[in-house]
Amino acid sequence: MFRGLFPKITLHSLIIVISVLTYVLTTRAERERRPPSIAIAWVLGMLALPYVVLPMYLFFGRRKLPRKIARRSAPRPHSQHWAEDLIESFGLPPSSFSQVRFHRDGIASHASLVSLLNSATQRVDICTYLVGEDPIGREMMDCLMACVRRGVRVRFLLDGVGAIQLPRSWFRQLKHAGVETAVFSPLLARKTQGPRNLRNHRKWAIADDEKLWAGGRNLAAEYFTGSNGVPPWGDLSYEISGFTAAAVAQQFAADWDAAGGATAPVIPPANPPQSGSRTQFLPSGPDQAEDTVHALLIDACFQSTERLLAVTPYFVPDASLETAMRLAARRGVKIDLCIPAKSNHILADFVRNRSLRALSRAGVSVHLLPAMNHAKAVVFDDTIALCGSCNLDSRSLLLNYESHVVFYDTVDIEWLAGWIQGLIPSAADFDSRAPGLFRDVCEGLLLTVAYQL
Repeated sequence: MFRGLFPKITLHSLIIVISVLTYVLTTRAERERRPPSIAIAWVLGMLALPYVVLPMYLFFGRRKLPRKIARRSAPRPHSQHWAEDLIESFGLPPSSFSQVRFHRDGIASHASLVSLLNSATQRVDICTYLVGEDPIGREMMDCLMACVRRGVRVRFLLDGVGAIQLPRSWFRQLKHAGVETAVFSPLLARKTQGPRNLRNHRKWAIADDEKLWAGGRNLAAEYFTGSNGVPPWGDLSYEISGFTAAAVAQQFAADWDAAGGATAPVIPPANPPQSGSRTQFLPSGPDQAEDTVHALLIDACFQSTERLLAVTPYFVPDASLETAMRLAARRGVKIDLCIPAKSNHILADFVRNRSLRALSRAGVSVHLLPAMNHAKAVVFDDTIALCGSCNLDSRSLLLNYESHVVFYDTVDIEWLAGWIQGLIPSAADFDSRAPGLFRDVCEGLLLTVAYQL
């Protein structure tokens, strides 16, 4: 009967139909919001190569995990800053007073991290993307084991990609010393919910739930001291104490639980700062209902009136962020974007040029730094600044588990602005000339997989 009703149907056609229906049904069921270009790419791939693209979609296609969307139970007064209202609407903690100290270079950052670990009396929580098999990585492991010997509970959370690079013997030493370890989203196991391409890129060290070291640095020599005669990368990190640190500790507890670690209560600071800098924790990733950092950046582009300063190692924005920056420049906002002339990711360097040309034509000043710079910070006017682990690329903004801290006080904003501006004199200008046909086609093709770069 089936053959009589559908005499010309083939197995290949049936697989195509199943593939497209799988995409449509899962997208609708999970209410996924994708840019049209990405949605079209998935559907066209399933029509052309369903045997390859359907498994890829099932493994890598989702970018948000099921969670309850936080809703305001009742109207509340507006905060001091529009960004606070936006962030709190995501169900995230409000801003609070903090003691803040930025690290101008890797030497200062290293000293701060060691001091924080040595000052802990009850618990140390470490989250990082990778640990280098080098003197810095070895020193950090020794510090964690020394904390345990002092009676401090230590929890060490490492991303699944970074775990592949860490020697098995180091894991055994940590566990033997009493350091609790967990791997977030291991590539060959199902301990963490979600596709394998959703990586934890957050970088924190938390002491006693009230002191935080954070920023863009992984625990490897290139981020602090350099190695083999090669200077360290430029980068930013900072230390914070107070309720913002406790908010990060709460997020670490959720990540630790997702990775299968043994939970422990987070204890808010007994004597939080009553003055100082106003800061606010802003996590981003599949565990958030909205693309929080991405949303704040776009909103800030439209709110800004005078300047936008940004530094990032990789710049592959989606169309909405690129458009927001371009329109801000056309309104007369002075935009300075600092990126390495050559980063450690060749494909990201190649594919960024289409966006850079469009921004340059709109009046954005693109500064190509002579050496690798891994810092991630954005300053808008003199009212708000963001700094943390999130690059200005689609992978960081729309896929990875990331986090920023938002700074509202002038002294912190001006410190970050001065740090970024200090990079510009040694930078070269971006060549915004139109590319040849071959390069233009290659850039367009690579942009279809820009999420994964």
